[in-house]
Amino acid sequence: MNKWLHSWRAAIRIARRDAWRSKGRSFLVLAMIALPILGVSAADLTLRSSELSTEENLSRTMGAADARFTDAQVSGVPILQDPSGETNTTAEDYQDRVWPSGPTDVTKTFPAGSTVLTDSTGSAKLTTTHGLLQSEVRELKAGDPIARGIMSLQDGRFPEKADEIAATTHFLETSGLSIGSTLSARGDTRTFRIVGSYELPNDLKADQINALPGAFLASYAKVLEKSGLDTGEAYTTYLVKSAGGFTWNTVQKINTKGVAVTSRAVLLDPPAKADVPLYQKEGWGGFEDSAAARAAELAAAGTVVGLAMLEICLLAGPAFAVGARRSRRQLGLVGANGGDRHHIRAIVLSGGLVIGVAAAVTGTVLALILTFALQPFLEAAMNQRFGSFDVRPLELLGIAFIAVLTGLLAAIVPAVTASRQTVLASLTGRRGVRRSSRVLPLIGLGALLLGGAIALYGSVVSDQFIVVAGGSALAELGVVAMTPALVGLFGRTGRWLPLSPRLALRDAVRNRGRTAPAVAAVLAAVAGTVAVSTYAASREAQDEAGYTAKLPYGAVSALVMEDGGRDVPQVRDAVQRLLPVDSRADVQRIQVGKTGCAPYSEAPGCGRFEMVIPKANECPLWVTTEDGSDPSEKFSKEQRRKLAKDWRCVENSGGDLPGGVFVEGGLIVGDASLLKVLGITDAGAQKALAEGKIVSFAKAPIDKTGTIAIKVIADNKKANLADQERKPIPGEVKTLPAHLVTGQNAYGVRALISPEAAKAAGFTAVPLGSFFATDALPSAEQRQKLDGELAKIGSDVSLHVEEGFVSKTSIVLLALTVFAGLVTIGAAGIATGLAQADAEADLKTLSAVGAPPRVRRTLSGFQCGVVAAMGVILGSAAGVLPAMGLRLTEERQELRFYQEALDQGWGGTQDVPYVPIVVPWETLAALLVAVPLGAALLAALVTRSRGALARREAA
Repeated sequence: MNKWLHSWRAAIRIARRDAWRSKGRSFLVLAMIALPILGVSAADLTLRSSELSTEENLSRTMGAADARFTDAQVSGVPILQDPSGETNTTAEDYQDRVWPSGPTDVTKTFPAGSTVLTDSTGSAKLTTTHGLLQSEVRELKAGDPIARGIMSLQDGRFPEKADEIAATTHFLETSGLSIGSTLSARGDTRTFRIVGSYELPNDLKADQINALPGAFLASYAKVLEKSGLDTGEAYTTYLVKSAGGFTWNTVQKINTKGVAVTSRAVLLDPPAKADVPLYQKEGWGGFEDSAAARAAELAAAGTVVGLAMLEICLLAGPAFAVGARRSRRQLGLVGANGGDRHHIRAIVLSGGLVIGVAAAVTGTVLALILTFALQPFLEAAMNQRFGSFDVRPLELLGIAFIAVLTGLLAAIVPAVTASRQTVLASLTGRRGVRRSSRVLPLIGLGALLLGGAIALYGSVVSDQFIVVAGGSALAELGVVAMTPALVGLFGRTGRWLPLSPRLALRDAVRNRGRTAPAVAAVLAAVAGTVAVSTYAASREAQDEAGYTAKLPYGAVSALVMEDGGRDVPQVRDAVQRLLPVDSRADVQRIQVGKTGCAPYSEAPGCGRFEMVIPKANECPLWVTTEDGSDPSEKFSKEQRRKLAKDWRCVENSGGDLPGGVFVEGGLIVGDASLLKVLGITDAGAQKALAEGKIVSFAKAPIDKTGTIAIKVIADNKKANLADQERKPIPGEVKTLPAHLVTGQNAYGVRALISPEAAKAAGFTAVPLGSFFATDALPSAEQRQKLDGELAKIGSDVSLHVEEGFVSKTSIVLLALTVFAGLVTIGAAGIATGLAQADAEADLKTLSAVGAPPRVRRTLSGFQCGVVAAMGVILGSAAGVLPAMGLRLTEERQELRFYQEALDQGWGGTQDVPYVPIVVPWETLAALLVAVPLGAALLAALVTRSRGALARREAA
């Protein structure tokens, strides 16, 4: 035991000194191993630090309170909830009855002697130095000890008076205000002074102000009500602190009154799943990942880690071989002084061990330092503060062990190769005869065939992506194992090459031990790049084919659905000034009830309208039944497939058209200028508008008499209640003549009515916005200026500029090409360095007999280029196949979903799936031509023309 220990101590000492002498090579290998360790360790530290403990999360959500009480809005009927209090439902099923809806008095559920804080949240448009900013308003006594932890005070103090507020730091940055500034809400004469700044630890980019309870929201709602605008509803919860806290039994008792409770005690000590009544209810059992899904995730993670280690070993292995080759005299001396093959292997393996340990330490230490130093930037990127700087030693040690293992694995082949050399060959520098293994290529061929069969099965028979990915990975490993044999096949092309590249190719073939790992490393990197690039290009072609334009190319729409359109004039003016507008079409929308009502609002005085679909035009698969049953169940599969292609079902039961800009009810109030902007060329459309008719682009709403019926519903709340009870929705029906336009793309607009016709029919119209035709596609600078101007207006503007299909993968493809190029150049450079170490004696002889200095550069360049070219060619061929397999699998999946949709009767609106396979020729051209050429030129440039002249060593 002591002898073994002493031999390894000596081997490690020799390896450490050798690594210190060859600093450049050692740093290269260390960097290759340490960088992935740095990235993974930093990711582990970041994720663990951002994961909040239960106590930390409770502090941020409820401060020091024992519970947060929330009205479930079910009119006080008993509910069932999960332990977190985030999910609840009524204890009783209301399948055929009206679902209870309405508030309950939460204050009656507080235990006697409790301390309570009200926490209300709403929104308002606040004045800033730039204009208006839509912000969240939170009424909470933030300075109370119970609320400590919810808001983190940064400067100043929390409000103590009714006319004081605090604001988040992001709000102050966005608004241009500061502590001491005053602000007010739009339309409100009251002003508030900012007395402090704070941040929300879980939402650093929140635009929020804090006021005392009752100081802002109630009075602001009155201001909106006076203006005829939708007041919205403040969301109120209660922070409760009570002696003894709230156990799970206590929470369940409070649930019987229609109140949900998030309890600190329950979250710190949650009940068993069997003790949660909600989970016993059908369909509410909670969601858990299956064992198969977890196994698939682990298998995928293990595959990624394994392939990454293989890539590093393939890159680092030749570097260790370079070191062993340059130290062969030293290794020969060890053998001459009694050392056996075990000691030689130990010395080379110790090199991998030393570099692996150094890489593990370096990567882990740098990860700790960088993560700690960059914590503010990481928190900003993740939009939340870390709970604590969480260092988990076991996880970091496990990651570091991968570095050590990688170093050892990378040194195994060089160690075995070095130990097989005789002492005489090592001392004299003879290279001897190198024979490549005949077994390894056969194993590789078997793995290639098996992996290809698995991938083919996954593509043609199975729908599982993991099968295709696993088969492709196995096939790629098989190609890697076959690399020495494939390199030999490349050697046969040397007869057609000029002298220098022929010498380089034959040298690479004769020395496959150093060429094959480098070629395999390039192959692996290029195969991954080509696979991802091919998949991305194919997916982009599919997305482009399925893209639906919302407007004609270059057209712009700017719509405002809130506040009765009072900001529409400003929005129109901003677009007109800042974009190259050619023509403009102003549009309005029909408003039922108060002009300030939001679409589909259930506030008092708010209604809506609907275009009534005649019975004859309703899709039989989607008609409303009296008993609430599914009408499609009355038809057979064949009948449903036939009805799916029926025009009534293709247009959907409401007659909606695909794509376009959504407008409530689908009916727009406008004139013929909108037809011009949308490119509608129907000759009768303009005439129909002038005659007071509705121009309809959908066939479903028009009855056999050529009219459209519009139901005016005065009260949304009553209408929704009647719909739940399956009763007819009350409303006044108005019938208007219509003109049908077919064969024209209306970009989602169902119908158009002129302002005069809408007024004559008794409809109230409010400004909606405008559609613009442009002279040229707006530039990025113009868009940015417009976005800034709209932000100053402070309105919720739905802005769309039709740019056509925009590619999003070009930068990805470029990044992948650069990555593959760097790996290729690195691997080829390592192989070239090893080749120079092998051929140093020959190069000295060439210099001694008068060969020109450029011979060294030329030979070095071609050696590097040959390795890069072989790896890129093999990698390109190996990378296309996995992408094809994945695309074929996707095609089968989408075809199956399409057929299932037809069986159910709702696939008529879908096209037959188009899943193309597109090869990114630009990426392949860059890899096949530019990368090997660049590698050759770079190697030639960095190689010295003249080596140190020395006499030829005697054989």
